[in-house]
Amino acid sequence: MLYPRAANMICKRKFAPMSKHKARSTTDALMSYQGLNNQDFVHKTIDHAESYVDGQVHTNGLENFWSLLKRGLKGTYVNVEPFHLFRYLDEQVFRYNNRATKEHFIGDGDRFQIAMSHIANRRITYEQLTGKGTDAVHQV
Repeated sequence: MLYPRAANMICKRKFAPMSKHKARSTTDALMSYQGLNNQDFVHKTIDHAESYVDGQVHTNGLENFWSLLKRGLKGTYVNVEPFHLFRYLDEQVFRYNNRATKEHFIGDGDRFQIAMSHIANRRITYEQLTGKGTDAVHQV
């Protein structure tokens, strides 16, 4: 069970780092998000009981992201280990943030170049990759 006050405090803690970057947050009208307007970032709310879009205020982008993530986890990566879940999430965030738009075309080659620029001179060991030796489940 999730308690509204606890959820509200958790939301405020999770959204707090966004204030440093002058970020914009768009949420639905869930009661837990009330009080975020007092933070140092822009918080817009859309009430789905009234409408789904109000100008640039909507949750369609986030719903699209979750749809793509679920499709990837259930269809492409059918056996995801919880140990690696953050890596799959990072990949989907990268794909979503570097997708082609009407204003900015980006092809697979461009996306590959961006990905390679982020991994140059970085190394992951087999132990880190497999999680062997890091917890009781993956002990050698």
